[in-house]
Amino acid sequence: MNKKTALTIAGSDCSGGAGIQADIKTMLANNVYAMSAITALTAQNTTGVTGIMEVTPQFLEKQLDAVFTDIFPDAVKVGMVAEANLVSTIARKLKEYHAKNIVVDTVMVSTSGTKLISDEAIETLKKELLPMADIITPNIPEGEVLSGMQIKTSEDMIAVARKISEEHKVSVLLKGGHNINDANDLLYREGSYQWFPGKRIDNPNTHGTGCTLSSAIAANLAKGCSMEEAVEKAKEYISGALSAGLNLGKGSGPMDHGWKMEKTATKCL
Repeated sequence: MNKKTALTIAGSDCSGGAGIQADIKTMLANNVYAMSAITALTAQNTTGVTGIMEVTPQFLEKQLDAVFTDIFPDAVKVGMVAEANLVSTIARKLKEYHAKNIVVDTVMVSTSGTKLISDEAIETLKKELLPMADIITPNIPEGEVLSGMQIKTSEDMIAVARKISEEHKVSVLLKGGHNINDANDLLYREGSYQWFPGKRIDNPNTHGTGCTLSSAIAANLAKGCSMEEAVEKAKEYISGALSAGLNLGKGSGPMDHGWKMEKTATKCL
């Protein structure tokens, strides 16, 4: 049986709610075969990040070579990359292998407020990786960093998304979940924009939402969805994961990535 495949290039979250672990769960739940290349190990849980240990560029390169020369991914999601030399390695390898359907989640700050990427890495990301991407998924704070503009209104979101899209020649999904509106996301691509409305779900457990959304988009692109359809289906998936009301941990807990599978799960007596 042939199955579509997706690769996540990101950091590991030992608590399972974000990063590589969330990506793999999401890709599985969205019916693609998931692979991973780890950029960093993190010591973190629902209350915060207490340590980050990056892999070397050489080892990251070996991981990417191993994947692309054997099971070529139908889509690639790039998440947390903390250092500039790792960003450069990813950009070089994705170009070498002519990777397709590249989704870049511009991870800069964790849900708990910890800075996850160096200033040098941000500049390298903007110069080398964003122009290769098919779509990037910044939240409001990340959109402000990438554009150098402030976002206070929906009109500001449009202006920021337009600037980022035109500057880097990339589609931009600017996520509106940071108190700008009721979680309405803005997709700006090829000179036009579309709002994807969402309702604010009463669930404080939002650990890994950005990782999950971008991975769902990648999974849907891998299956041949249009960009608009991939975003719409990803929003539906993440809304279900939040609405499931999973409650784990002492801080901002994870979502229920497997909510779509629970109806068919085997139950013990």
